[in-house]
Amino acid sequence: MSAGTAPARRLVPVAASFTGIDFSAAGKQLGYGHVVHSDNVHDGSVIPVPVAVISSGPGPVALLVAGTHGDEYEGQVLAHELIRELDPARLSGTVIIVPAANSPAVRGAARVSPIDAGNLNRSYPGRADGGPTEQVAALIAGALLPRADFVIDMHSGGSNSTYLPCAFIYRGPDEELWGAKLRTARLLGLPYVMVVAPMLEPGSLSSAGDLAGIPTISTELSGAGTVDRHALEAMRRGMPRLLADLGILQEDTAGPAHAEPQWLELVPESPVTSTAAGLFEPLVDLGQTVRAGQPVARVHFIDELDRAPRPFHARVDGVVAIMRRPTLVAPGTHLLHIAPLLDSPAS
Repeated sequence: MSAGTAPARRLVPVAASFTGIDFSAAGKQLGYGHVVHSDNVHDGSVIPVPVAVISSGPGPVALLVAGTHGDEYEGQVLAHELIRELDPARLSGTVIIVPAANSPAVRGAARVSPIDAGNLNRSYPGRADGGPTEQVAALIAGALLPRADFVIDMHSGGSNSTYLPCAFIYRGPDEELWGAKLRTARLLGLPYVMVVAPMLEPGSLSSAGDLAGIPTISTELSGAGTVDRHALEAMRRGMPRLLADLGILQEDTAGPAHAEPQWLELVPESPVTSTAAGLFEPLVDLGQTVRAGQPVARVHFIDELDRAPRPFHARVDGVVAIMRRPTLVAPGTHLLHIAPLLDSPAS
């Protein structure tokens, strides 16, 4: 898709089954979408996808998604807080919140669904007649995404990695959407913005939003399979600011985002990838600036007691933006990612 060519937007949501949700009604509604799957556990039942709709009536609509991966927790905590705290009387529009999008993965504390091993962020646009994870993707992409004027998919590093807390945005797909993403990234007020290639993951919600012509960004809010309170607090300040700017929240008590974020870019040379199995020892810290050729990690061999560890070097100048967390690694494991610095983009 070339720059300046706007993608087609789906205007009419497809049919999907929900309990407790009437999208035409004002107020606060707590319900769930239906995923149907027949196995030894779920036969004769549905797998619920929790959904909250908080609305004052007609107006702009924001779709907030968390729990795309079940072991990424900062966004889930924020989503539950917003469901409890947002008051329809203080809104001029609608906030749709999906706090546990891949609910089997959330309940299993896993990145992917324990039912079908489905990675929701590789499953869009999904299939209504597919497996459980494909059905969730179809429900969100077909029934919720078309209602939205803005989408944020809240991620963090999960159990396997830790990210610098950042807004995570795909380039493009056209000047209008790119400008909207840049504005949103600044409004959130996270310390970093990570820019990646257009349509980086074709099956992601960010890609689905780009294809639909709806401003969509993601976040990476630390990780390590726990809750980073600093990243969470930054989002607590930034989300009201964003909803106020969209015209949905009538007042913004968080104030402006004063500091310009640090802009980084993931490039093909960013990963530092192990060629050995063993114990990963980082030689640098998350957020540290490094130079190409600098030693940044080494892997110790478990069974070869007299063998020196294998060193690994940065391939590009930049900032250590993502760090592997489990110490045991295999050939092909990305030990860390180094993201070159970007000049602050023009809005």
